[in-house]
Amino acid sequence: MTQTLEIHPLTKAAFAPFGDVIEDDPATRRFINGGTTERFHALSSAEALGDGARVILNIFRGQPRAFPYAIEMMERHPFGSQSFVPLNGRPFLVVVSKDEDGKPGRPQVFLARGDQGVNYRANVWHYPLMALGQPSDFLIVDRDGPDNNLVEFFFDTPFIIGAPTL
Repeated sequence: MTQTLEIHPLTKAAFAPFGDVIEDDPATRRFINGGTTERFHALSSAEALGDGARVILNIFRGQPRAFPYAIEMMERHPFGSQSFVPLNGRPFLVVVSKDEDGKPGRPQVFLARGDQGVNYRANVWHYPLMALGQPSDFLIVDRDGPDNNLVEFFFDTPFIIGAPTL
């Protein structure tokens, strides 16, 4: 039987088991460049594990999803974190699962505002990029290296996400 997933606002507390929310945080603010620039310092850390691994920057262009949408699989990256930061200021969906004996549990869905990004810790189950409304560009901080850094799991029965309220 197909199950419907609720969409929740993305908050630091709700997302903490999976990684970090990347957003301006007054507690981390520093003024630099003669006071002309606000720096929100150390909002997250990239992970690149394994011999020959390195942190790389990419731009992904996500195509918008049509709803209702079926979540049929999840993926994780055992050797590195992966960050998604929107470049167009558009909201997007974040789908994550806690690990249950090496498989993803019931997915959780968060609506990220256009001024929020996420950093999935290494080995966190998540769904690929989910742009909303129109094609959207994202800055991706990712791991590159010789080891296979992708594990996929396919559910027997998909989970359904209804249209988000923007």
